[in-house]
Amino acid sequence: MGRDELLNANDQDLLAEISRRNGLAFDVLYNRYWKEVFNIAYKRVHNMDMAQDIAQDVFVQLWSREKDTPIENLPGYLRIATRNGVFRQMEKESRYGDLPEDSDDLRSYGLADGHVLYKEFYAAFEALTNTLPAQQKQIFNLRFQEGRSSQEIAEQLNISVKTVRNQMGRALSTLRESLIVLQIAIMLTMK
Repeated sequence: MGRDELLNANDQDLLAEISRRNGLAFDVLYNRYWKEVFNIAYKRVHNMDMAQDIAQDVFVQLWSREKDTPIENLPGYLRIATRNGVFRQMEKESRYGDLPEDSDDLRSYGLADGHVLYKEFYAAFEALTNTLPAQQKQIFNLRFQEGRSSQEIAEQLNISVKTVRNQMGRALSTLRESLIVLQIAIMLTMK
């Protein structure tokens, strides 16, 4: 199919072209539905960066999905995929309890030595992040210390958004177990 044909093609024809790895067909579907997918995510998470990340993930899944099961109703599929993406994001966030931001917060838990505990925790956290491979560490720091979105990181490092997300996932997976141990240690000292 040529560009003009793709622009006027129905969803089923575009999906058939995507299954043949036609990037132009994917771009047409992306442009046709991105705003709707973003709006669905944003209504649930009320955070533009997070909604953009969820929308990007939905389209990455659409591109990389197994083609065995046809999609009968693309708008319905995208709504459900977006909803599931929101749930996955909420699940990820609920795994991490709110950690105190400074030693005053620790004192509010009744810890006289909150300042020392705060310094120890962040020293241990910094040591953990320093064990990450260079690219994962850089992406992790850009995301969590500088508050950049996946898109901004990808542009700055001249890599794909998918690579940013993959590296971030690996970094979080590496740190998760160690952070849970640290958090448990803090909670035990708070009792």
